[in-house]
Amino acid sequence: MAAEDLPSEFDVVILGTGLAESVVGAACSRVGQKVLHLDRKSYYASNWASFTFNGLLTWIQQQQENPPPEELQDLSGLLEEGEELINLNNSESPSVSNLQVFCYASEEDEEEEEEAQTTVETGEGEGKLESGDAGLNLDLLDTISGPEEETEEKVDESGDKQDEQPGGDEPEPPRPPESPKKKKISYAQLVKEGRRFNIDLVSKLMYSRGALVDLLIKSNVSRYAEFKNVTRILTYRNGSVEQVPCSRADVFASRQLSMVEKRKLMRFLTSCMEDSEEQQAYSGRPYAEFLRAQQLGDNLQHFLLYSIATATEDTPTEVGLASTRHFLRCLGRYGNTPFLFPVYGLGEIPQCFCRMCAVFGGIYCLRHSVQSLVVDKDQNRCKAVIDSRGQRISCSHFVAEDAYVVAERKKTTARSLSRAVLITDGSVLPSDSEQQVSMVTVPPEEAGRPAVHMVELCSSTMTCMPGTYLVHLTCQSIGTAHEDLSPLVTKIFRAPESPDKEAPSVLWCLYFNMADGSSVEVQGHDLPSNVYLCTGPDGSLGHEHAIGQAEFIFKNILPNEEFCPPAPNPEDIIYDGENGSSTTEEGEEEHKEEEESEQHTFPVEE
Repeated sequence: MAAEDLPSEFDVVILGTGLAESVVGAACSRVGQKVLHLDRKSYYASNWASFTFNGLLTWIQQQQENPPPEELQDLSGLLEEGEELINLNNSESPSVSNLQVFCYASEEDEEEEEEAQTTVETGEGEGKLESGDAGLNLDLLDTISGPEEETEEKVDESGDKQDEQPGGDEPEPPRPPESPKKKKISYAQLVKEGRRFNIDLVSKLMYSRGALVDLLIKSNVSRYAEFKNVTRILTYRNGSVEQVPCSRADVFASRQLSMVEKRKLMRFLTSCMEDSEEQQAYSGRPYAEFLRAQQLGDNLQHFLLYSIATATEDTPTEVGLASTRHFLRCLGRYGNTPFLFPVYGLGEIPQCFCRMCAVFGGIYCLRHSVQSLVVDKDQNRCKAVIDSRGQRISCSHFVAEDAYVVAERKKTTARSLSRAVLITDGSVLPSDSEQQVSMVTVPPEEAGRPAVHMVELCSSTMTCMPGTYLVHLTCQSIGTAHEDLSPLVTKIFRAPESPDKEAPSVLWCLYFNMADGSSVEVQGHDLPSNVYLCTGPDGSLGHEHAIGQAEFIFKNILPNEEFCPPAPNPEDIIYDGENGSSTTEEGEEEHKEEEESEQHTFPVEE
């Protein structure tokens, strides 16, 4: 909708399309509030967004440019008596910093190099094309695979002729066939197949009984997206990646644990689901100390502390037990692990809630912002907003992403996250299936260092091209993201900085620091009473922080309304002027057609 067409009055104006803001918009629109949802960016989801590979390169360039702030207009002529202006942040807030990009893939396609080599070198196999075609685009089979197969045949024929040539020595014994090698993926191919990537700025998973999944099901927003199971939980220990047995089937099928350890683990998992006097005795003491008292052994303590409870050495026992119970309750709902991941990336989730808001009448404008708030001096309430085009829009409540508010008015604690995004050519733990979605926990190597959460996504999640894996690493920041995470990348993956070893190769990687959403307080800001701030992603693995924040804001705006109730069944909708007692057959047919059209507006998952 064009700026000139915007209505002049709304119940709720929302600025920013992150997850919390999008949930608030959907919840308000669902219960009949008039919602205007704006974002100065050209894409949805703010720091929760997902990009194609080419889109991510554009985003990186925009982050490095730092455009000058927009000039503030003189808006005093729009004020009435007893009103004042609060100007919002007119420039992009530096929520992302310390970007560093490294490309280790060759610049050109390997096929061009190999074509030149095959005409010169044929005896030792150095010029042969490698089989496997790991990153092949099926739409290009006619243009790539054909010439490749012909070249292989020429090389084989050349080799046969050399074997048939007469010589004085006895013929050499036949050499064993070489194992097929993966085709190397070039940077040009990553760019060419860039639309196959959906790269998230934030890395999180969805607990199957977590706040986000429960909300998706309750509100029927789940019908707008698809999800995949996280197939395995891994941990990095003693220099290698191991699988963590989570479910009962995994425990008894594990070869890493002895029978005694398996019995101890099952006994502990069963007993920890209920409170006991022993657990209460360790309240306030480290969870690691409680686990050692159970005489579980180093293996089980490691799995329970870092992979199941996702805790650290300093985590209190009551918090560690609560995390362990939550993990166990989520097991088995949708698979052998507690986690789900949305197909096409996490950036889909805020857009799903925006879609729900639009279905119930919400109005959306990207590349459109709010310049100032109009505040009643006596009541300290926001009466209206003035947008970036100079239009005054009345509202009862205003919700904004914290980046739009100047730092002097916010109550914050300086804290950030270190992020790394890698494109690799193999899995950190190869298996029979190449379509594994893995969550990897990496405990801190020394005191004072943060634990690292790593999520490895395969091509079936529609986040990377076939033959590659997309790897996300996240931890609390101590230094820059490169300083915090590159040593771990060097140990687990093969890169120029790491020694030559059997490990997946890093083709491309990005490091950056992002503001930690949990560093901004929910309340206590120097703002009018009906202005609410939403924060960006926090450092936890789940979405409880964002969903809890959205529900808190909704309850402050509409304390007597239900938070995100399900959409009505089209059959239960009563239309104005409808008379059910005198319905003819013709009328029934028309009514059915109306219901079918309504099902497109209010789709219901059967």
